[in-house]
Amino acid sequence: MKKFLQNKKLLSAFIIVVVVLAVLGGSVSLRNRRNTPLLIQSLGNDIVALGTRIVDVPVSLVSGGLNSAHDILNTQEENNHLKREITDLGQTKARNSALEKENRQLKAALKLKDTLSGYTMVNASVISRSPDTWSDLLVINKGSSAGIKKNMAVMCDGGVIGRIVEANAASSKVELLTTTDESANRFSVQADAANGKTVHGIITVTSNNYLAFTQVVDGRKLKAGTRVYTSGMGGNSPKGLLIGTVTTTTRDSFGLSDQIRIKPAGDINDPSVVTVIERQVAN
Repeated sequence: MKKFLQNKKLLSAFIIVVVVLAVLGGSVSLRNRRNTPLLIQSLGNDIVALGTRIVDVPVSLVSGGLNSAHDILNTQEENNHLKREITDLGQTKARNSALEKENRQLKAALKLKDTLSGYTMVNASVISRSPDTWSDLLVINKGSSAGIKKNMAVMCDGGVIGRIVEANAASSKVELLTTTDESANRFSVQADAANGKTVHGIITVTSNNYLAFTQVVDGRKLKAGTRVYTSGMGGNSPKGLLIGTVTTTTRDSFGLSDQIRIKPAGDINDPSVVTVIERQVAN
């Protein structure tokens, strides 16, 4: 015991442990006997609670702002994604429509090959068409190296749409039926009247940009729906190629001849695949 009391460090530690146990015991006993905490303890608790509230307010605002910004960014990204999908869908529909039209014109070209005999045919694709000369000219991707020559008739969807006016080595220019050039070399055409007679004339474009069968002596005998074909006169185009069908018949502004409006059989507005025609010369 003397050694223990002589050891100051052990004595100090023992005293501290006794004091701590006494304080804890006293606090527990006091808390059990009191209905409310001590003033100092209550004040400390209130200060801590108030501080927590003060800190929570800006933290909540910042957190809410960040969440709102995140939601806005997500909404914007989703909106952009939907816009891209709509654009892609529109492009897909346009591409499918173009492919369907080209497929239909290719089928028409194959059918034309089966129905026309005694003709040399070259299929070609339209590669350019200027807005300034939309109703006058277009350019195809076949030329003299493929056997194409000037004045050959050009068809699309089973009907004549124009003729070759310039044949280069790898491309050619096609002058359309709808050209407004007064110096254009017009097609000579014919149709069978109701009385069995053959009516001759030429294809021109009226002041209203309508395709017309003009210079006809008695066109009133041509009924609506009558088919009009190339006559082969003048030697600039083969005979028997379909131009279109009669829709209406009127007198010209001078009252001298009939003016017959024609609905083109070929796709003049938007051709993508065309067939160049040349009649084979019999040996």
